[in-house]
Amino acid sequence: MLIRSGKIQFLFWTAFFAVMLYIWIVAVGLQTFVLPDEKPMELPQHVVLLMFVLYGLLAVALVAGTIISTMINNRFYMKFFSIFMISGLATLLLTRSMFG
Repeated sequence: MLIRSGKIQFLFWTAFFAVMLYIWIVAVGLQTFVLPDEKPMELPQHVVLLMFVLYGLLAVALVAGTIISTMINNRFYMKFFSIFMISGLATLLLTRSMFG
């Protein structure tokens, strides 16, 4: 069994949960706004609140991963979290522009 340091394990699990949160955000957004059975008459507030909370958790995970990977100078995770943060912000801007 390969034993890793606690910092690398933290980065791995932070990256794992960041990916899961992003997939959850995309799935909820697609099911609610892009592929519904019928168009909603009003904006569903509970879904908007869920996506707001998920984006907040994603931002916390990405910032924590970026800071820790920068502190220990791990290039792989620095690139991963930086690219993932840019794609998360691009997705947020894209959805914001589509739904006003």
